[in-house]
Amino acid sequence: MKFLISLHINQSVLDALTDEEKEALGNGVTAFMESTKKSGELIAAQALADPSQAAVVSVRNGQPVVTDGPFLESKEFLGGYYLIDVESKERAIELAAQVPDAAIEGLGVEVRQVMFSEGQLDA
Repeated sequence: MKFLISLHINQSVLDALTDEEKEALGNGVTAFMESTKKSGELIAAQALADPSQAAVVSVRNGQPVVTDGPFLESKEFLGGYYLIDVESKERAIELAAQVPDAAIEGLGVEVRQVMFSEGQLDA
């Protein structure tokens, strides 16, 4: 079963961390990625650029309309994700609890099952 562990970031929370806390967060991310690679459960991990670099695309009257910046005005934004392949939702939740962001109040870690992959419905 494939799951997406998405990381919801609040920049003010990150800015308030001490240098030691930021270093621990980075070291924890590295350790998490190494352990899930070794176990064969990590498919992909990506960090996303700051929302200020985003473009929002919509189509109105058959014409694309592009605006700069994030889609929503919010203090939280999608900062990255891990795509994992595990035996159960329980295992996905267990791994999500190991993501260092989960231990920092004000940051969010969400687990959601991937419904389609490569055009096929996952059972």
